[in-house]
Parts: sequence; structure tokens; C-alpha cells
Amino acid sequence: MAAAQPPRWSQRVTEQSNALDLEPGVFTWRDPRRIARSLKASAERSERRKTDPFRSAMSMLNFYINRAGRQLDRDQRLRLEAAKNELRALFGRPRRQ
Repeated sequence: MAAAQPPRWSQRVTEQSNALDLEPGVFTWRDPRRIARSLKASAERSERRKTDPFRSAMSMLNFYINRAGRQLDRDQRLRLEAAKNELRALFGRPRRQ
């Protein structure tokens, strides 16, 4: 009988971040703008973040992309990369090419 594996530290960070309270499944959504709006709202709502809302939201998005690595399928990676540009736009920052 195999014991259940404990969650990886990256999973714990995503689920129990001390900076942002994320909506369940936010990184699996198909609409980049919806992902960005959710991250922005979470970052602005949080009183525990250590930096400004834009940096907190972008850091969490980058963290997820980097931790998912090869497990992230191409389409979802493209959506999450597009969400970065949407996040920049929502915060009035210049988009990247």
C-alpha cells in the first residue's frame, strides 16, 4: 500500500501563498485576460504582500510558469505568457513583444 505523497513545495506556494489569495485553478483558465484580472484583484486585495500589486501578481505568474516547466503544455504556456501582457496593460505598463 503506497502512502500519499506530500505536496511539493511549489504546489504549497501556489495554493497557500503568503502574499496572494488566488482563485482556485486560475492558472488553468483559457482566457489570458481573465487570468490577469484575477491576479490583479488578488494582488490589490492582499494586505500581506511585500511589494506593489503589479510585482506581486507578475511574480506569482512567473513562479507558476517556471515551476510547471515541461509539465505545462504549449497552449497553456502561450496563454500564461499572454496573461503577462494583459497584466501589464491592466496596470498601465508597456506591453512586451
